[in-house]
Amino acid sequence: MLKLRVASAAGTGIVLATLFAPATSVAQDTPGGGIECGLYNCEVEVDVPGQSGDGQAGDSGATGDSGSSGKGDPDDKRTCRYKLADPQPPAGSLDWEGHEPGDGAVYEQTCGWENFVTRMVWLAEPPEQETINPAVLAQRMVDSMTLLGPDIASPRAAGRYTVGVPVWMWVNQSATTYGPNIASASAGGVTVTATAMVSKIVWQMGDGSAVTCAGPGTPYRGSSEMAESPTCGHRYSTTSAQGPGGKYAVTATSTWTVDWQGAGQSGQLQEIRQSDMQVAVGEMQVVR
Repeated sequence: MLKLRVASAAGTGIVLATLFAPATSVAQDTPGGGIECGLYNCEVEVDVPGQSGDGQAGDSGATGDSGSSGKGDPDDKRTCRYKLADPQPPAGSLDWEGHEPGDGAVYEQTCGWENFVTRMVWLAEPPEQETINPAVLAQRMVDSMTLLGPDIASPRAAGRYTVGVPVWMWVNQSATTYGPNIASASAGGVTVTATAMVSKIVWQMGDGSAVTCAGPGTPYRGSSEMAESPTCGHRYSTTSAQGPGGKYAVTATSTWTVDWQGAGQSGQLQEIRQSDMQVAVGEMQVVR
């Protein structure tokens, strides 16, 4: 397989195409003129329509940094990463750009925001790599995690509840609605791992009351009869008859606590998510 590297030759209106292959095969397959071969590669000069010597490409109007989109531009050093080529190219390779092995080094340069371009470059000194703040990487990772509001199991939207009778509240647990939700991300040689877990749920019951529950709540069992929930419950003292649609608007708000660590550092972040529902509360009917 041939690897092709293309770069403009300033002021010449040509492109220098470097074919990485045994030089003999290129010399044999390419008829005369415009070819300079080293031991391992050849440099071929070809005309490029619309390529002028003033640094402009056709009529695009892209000149210098002012016309760069910042995406996929191999000359935009702000978006480039470098990796030392291992092994280093042999002596005589065009990747050395006329220098001898030991005089600087050859690196794999990857540039671009979305459309990455990789090429080999010679540098006299090791490049300055982008410094990644683990806390910033952790926040970016949390922003991309799927953290949802509570998956409310009780009270049920289709249920009917009674004034004075204990209401048991609990939520279904999954990675995206309660946790643990574990993710990791790497950038610039830094790897951060984060674990997200709901630390509390605050229930706004619609009647002016708020209930804070430290856990997911306890599912109701029929044998519990009129007992209070041991972990998360509420008693309504008035009916919902005066509310919109004859129901109370209930909101359950989760606080996600995210613990992260990486690059010898650690920290904690918080995210808030909520879910809404409506509950009908009536009075107990006495049968005579």
